[in-house]
Amino acid sequence: MIKSFGVIGAGTMGNGIAQVAARSGLLVVMRDVSDEYLRRGFKSIDKSLQRDVDKQRLAPEEKERILGRIKPTTEMEELRETDFIVEAVTEDFAAKATLFRELDKLVRPDVIFATNTSSISITRLGAATTRPGRFIGMHFMNPVPVMKLVEVIRGIATSDETYATTRDLAESMGKTPVEVNDAPGFVSNRVLMPMINEAVFALYEGVGAPGAIDQIMKLGMNHPMGPLELADFIGLDVCLAIMNVLYDGFNDSKYRPCPLLKKYVDAGWLGRKSGKGFYEYQN
Repeated sequence: MIKSFGVIGAGTMGNGIAQVAARSGLLVVMRDVSDEYLRRGFKSIDKSLQRDVDKQRLAPEEKERILGRIKPTTEMEELRETDFIVEAVTEDFAAKATLFRELDKLVRPDVIFATNTSSISITRLGAATTRPGRFIGMHFMNPVPVMKLVEVIRGIATSDETYATTRDLAESMGKTPVEVNDAPGFVSNRVLMPMINEAVFALYEGVGAPGAIDQIMKLGMNHPMGPLELADFIGLDVCLAIMNVLYDGFNDSKYRPCPLLKKYVDAGWLGRKSGKGFYEYQN
C-alpha cells in the first residue's frame, strides 16, 4: 500500500503533483536541487490551496493539514523510505536517466518509478534502471490541480501490477487515468504538438496573425485556447523539444519543427514564463 510519495522537481508540474498527492492524504517528499526552487514551489501550492479556501471549497484547517503533509528537501536521501516516486524535471533524456540511476541505488527494489515526461520513451528510461518492470509514465496535465487526465504510459517491460498500482494511485488523487502504450509523444502530444506546429507554420508563412489563428480555432473548433496561446502557456522550448522527439522518433518530415519556432526559442522568447512568445505578457 502506498502511503509515502516522492516528487522530484518543485516546478510547475512537480509542485502541482505534490499538491494533489498531499490532498489525497499521502505523505509527500518534494525534492529539488535548491532551497529557492523549493520555496517557489511551496508558495505556489499555498496560493493554489488558498484559492480553494477563498471559494469555500476547502476549510482553512484542512489547507494547513495538506501543507503539513509536504516535506520540501534538497536531499535525495529523504526519498529512501518513499513507496512511489514521480520525476518531474527538465525534458531531457540524459538528465532523467542520470536521476533514475541514482534513485535505483537508493530506494527499495519494490518502489515504482514514474516519469512525468511529455514525450520521452518510457521503455528507454526504464532500461536505464534495474527495474524496467516497475517503471511507468505518469503524464499529468497542466495545471495539475485542475486537469483530470493522467496519461498512464506502459513501456515494453512495464508489468501489469505496476500499471494497476499506478492507475489506482491516479484515481485516489481524483484523476482519470487513461492507458496508452509507449510511442513518441504518446497520444496527447502526438496529436497536440503537430497542430501547434502547423499553427506556427501558418504564422511563418503569413497566412494569419497570431490573434486571427487563435480566434479561428477557438470560435470555429470550440477550443478553450488557441494553439499559439497554448504554446505560450506550455513554453515554446518545451514545444520544440517535443517536436524534436517526434521528428527523431518517427523520421517523418510531417513532424519537422517550424523554423519560426526554433528562432523564437533561440531568441529566448519562450512564452508566458519569459514574458514574450507569440504574445507579450506583463510579469
